[in-house]
Amino acid sequence: MTAAAGADRVFITGASSGIGAALARDYAARGATLGLVARRGDALAALSASLPHPERHRCYGVDVLDHAALAAAARDFLAAEGGADIVIACAGISHGTLTERPEDLPVFEAVFATNVTATVATFSPFVAAMRAQGSPCRLVAIGSVAGIRGMRGAGAYCASKAAVHTYCESLRLELHSSNIRVVTIAPGYIDTPMTRNNRFPMPFLMPAERFAAAAVRAIARGDSYRVLPWQMGVAAKLLRALPNGVFDRLFARAPTKPRREAA
Repeated sequence: MTAAAGADRVFITGASSGIGAALARDYAARGATLGLVARRGDALAALSASLPHPERHRCYGVDVLDHAALAAAARDFLAAEGGADIVIACAGISHGTLTERPEDLPVFEAVFATNVTATVATFSPFVAAMRAQGSPCRLVAIGSVAGIRGMRGAGAYCASKAAVHTYCESLRLELHSSNIRVVTIAPGYIDTPMTRNNRFPMPFLMPAERFAAAAVRAIARGDSYRVLPWQMGVAAKLLRALPNGVFDRLFARAPTKPRREAA
């Protein structure tokens, strides 16, 4: 498998916008056949129509929280394409949360269900089929540098992405002797509709297209873990190395993510 492999069969959740759409455009430009999953079927159809060879791609207007529908989409893609080479769990949501606010508990649950449990539900239908293929395959999770240290007002998002990173470590060990490589991509600040809601400076902000190109190369190599952009990877290592007391003093008054207001 190479970064320019045109025969790749790639299944992507969260494909209608942001990182997922950027990855879809990059893989399509390389000649891949895509299975595109998102809740917004109209947005998926528009994306697919804009890609090279739209007739190759299959769109699934599925909410990743509907695990039965997600598994059905996976089965349809496997049957139609005779297998899958790369599966990318990209669907994710982010909201500011405060533990002291009881109305934020459902937000915590929604963030974990979308960012963590749906990642498992995305990978699960593909493992046996990929093992049977015997050729090099990839299961890819989109984590975040937010999963490296917890930030104030972002407990749900930071904890969910930390869980994604740790889950992928476990899965990597489970599949270590197989033909399936587990890849965790941890984006820093990427210019997407999600980050445009942030009300604070975003260092090393990276265009989604540049992120996608770098991520595709990391996936092709089978990197177990990659932070993008690399500058954010250096910053993340420094943050992780800070003693808790120093970290707390530096970030106790950091700006917070916007909360989702109760309906």
